[in-house]
Amino acid sequence: MPRDTVHVHARIAADPAAVWAVARDFGGAWHPWIDRVRTERDAKGHLIRAFTVKGEDTLYREQRTYLSDSDRVLAYTHLEGISGADSYDARLTVTPADEGGSVVTWIAQVSAPATRLGSICEGTRAVFQAGIQALGTAAAPPDPAPEPRLPDPEIQEITLDGLPRLGLSVTPDLGDGRLCLFLHGIGGNRRNWHRQLSAVAPHMRAAALDLRGYGTSTLGPRQTGVDDYIADILRVAEALGARRLVLVGLSYGSWIATSFATWHPDRLDGLVLSGGCTGMSEAGPEEREAFRLSREVPLNAGQVPADFAPAVVKVLAGPHATEDIRAELLASMAEIPASTYRDALTCFTNPLERFDFARLTMPVLMMTGEHDRLAPPAEIRGVAGRIWDSAPHPDVRFEVIPGAGHLCNIEQPAPYNRHLTEFLSGLPA
Repeated sequence: MPRDTVHVHARIAADPAAVWAVARDFGGAWHPWIDRVRTERDAKGHLIRAFTVKGEDTLYREQRTYLSDSDRVLAYTHLEGISGADSYDARLTVTPADEGGSVVTWIAQVSAPATRLGSICEGTRAVFQAGIQALGTAAAPPDPAPEPRLPDPEIQEITLDGLPRLGLSVTPDLGDGRLCLFLHGIGGNRRNWHRQLSAVAPHMRAAALDLRGYGTSTLGPRQTGVDDYIADILRVAEALGARRLVLVGLSYGSWIATSFATWHPDRLDGLVLSGGCTGMSEAGPEEREAFRLSREVPLNAGQVPADFAPAVVKVLAGPHATEDIRAELLASMAEIPASTYRDALTCFTNPLERFDFARLTMPVLMMTGEHDRLAPPAEIRGVAGRIWDSAPHPDVRFEVIPGAGHLCNIEQPAPYNRHLTEFLSGLPA
């Protein structure tokens, strides 16, 4: 099928923040050619806009496939309405202009029969030009109204007996069969998520799990594998009566969450990955072994995590982390038994497979700290792009948490929670 690209690039006087506040509104009627527009969600929670154009009766439908407020990028794909189009994928980007104002870049890749391709591209160019001209009049958005302070939910500490025993912090059941389950990093525990449990509780039931050997959970009878963690997630879901899950991971927890998502995509309404994703799944055997051995050196010398916690926190924490935050990170690391840390390192460096991102059929939100040394923004942005490129029906959001290091949910909970709750509120009820 013949293909062509439409590329419209223009500088406008309006401020980038003002332009983006308008352009990001996927269901807004800001384009001067739009007559009526509405938004809808499909069964997977993908955001779709359905609209008509002035002077036409045709109903057009497009799905948002990528969003990043941090980078000011919006991408979407055509679903119906353009006669003859085999595929139509567009991306709009807003960047600051060196001389002031904004640069808006709007690109579409179109595939259609030769008899239709030229006219589709010609019409697209006119649409983009008119839209950019309209964005040039964008005014600064008003300051957002402060969110109402909700009472803190009752958080219950429970234990699932068995082998292994699993410890959980759980918010009240909202009765819709959904659960947002939080998975901590290799140096943490479930208490690292207490700021998120309160934020998520009004939207859906939430729980934070102590992974095997952490907190009040125990290790299993053998070396832990990622398949054991997957079994634990299914066990938690069954115990709490959850038919649908949203997994939220941090670092090691993100790797576990992605593993679950590739094995059981049908169980997930959404996937939130913070401070990492692929773990050691894409490293070669020598790199994985070197990683494990280097981190086992202090353990083999008789030390416990509490002994090398200060050095680890120095790498994890961002430059703006307060003393209270650093103390919290130290305490989390210091509580980990040496046997648990060794067990997790062995599991992490023995992945079962390289991830197939084509299996991520659910909406995905990826976040990382501005100052994250272990999962820097450029790396996670690249992974978000790979997921967008691989997924059959991509719905990816990527955000950088300003001022945060690796543990972005702890260091900067307000922006983290804002992105998280906005993502959750868009999932199917």
